[in-house]
Amino acid sequence: MKVVITGGGGFLGNQLARQLIKRGELTAPSGQVEAIDEILLFDTHLSDVAKAGLEEHSQTRWVTGDIADRDQVFSLIDRDDTSVFHLASMVSGECEVRFDDALSINLDGQRHLLEACRARSSTPRLVFTSSIAAFGGEIMPETVSDGTKRTPQTTYGVTKVIGELLINDYSRKGFIDGRSARLPTIIIRPGKPNTAASSFASGVLREPLAGQTCELPVDRSQLMPVLGYRDVIESFIALHEAAPDTLGDDRAYGLPSIQHSVAEMIESLEEVASSRDITLGEIVDKPDAVIQRIVATWPTATDGERAIKIGVPKPSTLMQIIDTYIDDFM
Repeated sequence: MKVVITGGGGFLGNQLARQLIKRGELTAPSGQVEAIDEILLFDTHLSDVAKAGLEEHSQTRWVTGDIADRDQVFSLIDRDDTSVFHLASMVSGECEVRFDDALSINLDGQRHLLEACRARSSTPRLVFTSSIAAFGGEIMPETVSDGTKRTPQTTYGVTKVIGELLINDYSRKGFIDGRSARLPTIIIRPGKPNTAASSFASGVLREPLAGQTCELPVDRSQLMPVLGYRDVIESFIALHEAAPDTLGDDRAYGLPSIQHSVAEMIESLEEVASSRDITLGEIVDKPDAVIQRIVATWPTATDGERAIKIGVPKPSTLMQIIDTYIDDFM
């Protein structure tokens, strides 16, 4: 079978490809477990870093292009025995300043992908990455669940909610076998910061571990639901493998997370660094009103019990996440 990973040039796309290579098989549209003979990573740009560790695997292919290009998207889904992990998205900060591009990439791109799957003679499985930015507003509770009303307060969140609803409807009609993973903030992402409003959550751990100064744009009391990168990759695969008859009519699953304030994240970082004899870089408070305003619209905790019931793993602790990052990337 073939696996297509959109957004394959990003960190999670790379990590997912690695895990699929190690696993070697998935449940195909046939309903049977089949060997993976092709993994196609698609993105606007595929750097050497994105390809790192994958070049020696003959089943891996890379294609660059624009997910808003309908013809190119259709060319990616060229086999009936295809599964899709749709990670491609414009991130939160960019969506706020590039509204038209946000609609083109996050909405039009997803619809092209859904239509390409619909055009096959099979019913491809598709895992879509949504976000807790789907929630917000005055009625939002402190802890959100799959039963919480989705009232996003950012363009990014709006596109994710629409994406979840499209996955539900295309699945209801039998065009695809879709599942949505609603992500909390994922940590710790290696490399440089990006324009996501949540980028600081990785930076406040990553930069000090590298001996660099971190400029913190939000208040240290800010509470956040976070999840380790290994856990989210396992969650993607668990959602893909879940039997269709266990999913119900709402195929959007909020992933479990752990809740911490930024101050608690820093305290855990200092404890791990001390145990490993790592000298940390300085963390400097540098408030950014735009980022603080966006983050303040998001929920501070998630209830992922519904996802856990269908096989999604329970989250690692914060100290485990930091230790894992050190082992994997330092």
